[in-house]
Amino acid sequence: MTQLRDDFDEKAYHPTFEWSFLAPKYWGTWLMIVVALPIALLPHSFRYSVSNKIAKILVKKKKGNIFNAWVNLNLCFPEKSEQELEALLHKTILTAGVFALGFARVSLRSRHWLSRKCDIKGMEHIEKALNSGQKVILLVPHTWAIDIPAILFASMGQPVSAMAKKQKNEVMDWLMHRQRVQYGGRVYERSGGVKPFIKSVRDGYLGYYLPDQDHGPEHSIFVEFFGNPKATLPGLGKLSKVSKAKIVPVFSIYDAENDRYIVDIHPAFEPYPNETEYQDARMMNAFIENAASKNPEQYMWILRLLNTQPDGMSAYRRFRTTNNTTDKVKTQ
Repeated sequence: MTQLRDDFDEKAYHPTFEWSFLAPKYWGTWLMIVVALPIALLPHSFRYSVSNKIAKILVKKKKGNIFNAWVNLNLCFPEKSEQELEALLHKTILTAGVFALGFARVSLRSRHWLSRKCDIKGMEHIEKALNSGQKVILLVPHTWAIDIPAILFASMGQPVSAMAKKQKNEVMDWLMHRQRVQYGGRVYERSGGVKPFIKSVRDGYLGYYLPDQDHGPEHSIFVEFFGNPKATLPGLGKLSKVSKAKIVPVFSIYDAENDRYIVDIHPAFEPYPNETEYQDARMMNAFIENAASKNPEQYMWILRLLNTQPDGMSAYRRFRTTNNTTDKVKTQ
């Protein structure tokens, strides 16, 4: 029998339901939730078919976040033809759609359902560090199934601690938090700083670190990413050192064709930390490059990954100003 664990920490993030969530400005959110819940329980073939049709439309339009993905794919895979890039973009949107339409199941179904739905590869890399008395920080890039490993590990009785940014929509923020901690664990709001997170890792929690968003020039150093300069957070090596933790990379995958979650755990970074922050950050980016190259449809290319550039001009703005059509951008 799993021993009950008290995960409460007053410094952690604890959003609760408020009556203001029923205000008219949130009615659209509640309507979306009411529609999404039954869709999540429909057959996989239905969710796949709907997502495929939507993906075909969005690939042609290339607007908003899809435009971001189109630019990222062009810059990160310059060797691919326009037809290959469109096929990859379609598969990326399809994967995201099928995953999103079924994600509510993680809350609606049991931990036993989640366990049966997940395939774990490389669990020995986490166990090796824990069995030798070391702490562990999981390095988890932004894939569509990014939340799955944390929820799965918590459902298995592993204490998990993460940092997250509060969502602008308070209803969605509350619901997402409830899902993330449904089996226990702690979530710290990014604005509160990293110290509570470090303490939780020292206390034996699996740290859950999301490294790859663009946080602007004031918090970043420029490190190569698929041959492009990327504003990259430089503190992972220091975080490893002060937490006395091994950095174990995890790439989370959603197999849209077979409706399976795959948690792919890689060996811990060795040696780590390196002599410089640049080397540490480059090792992190190299892992993401390798994993995302093998399963590119899994990565959140919709993020503005290359927004901050050394010359101050966003890659997405440059694309718009130098390409009047959606032709394949050439790396300068």
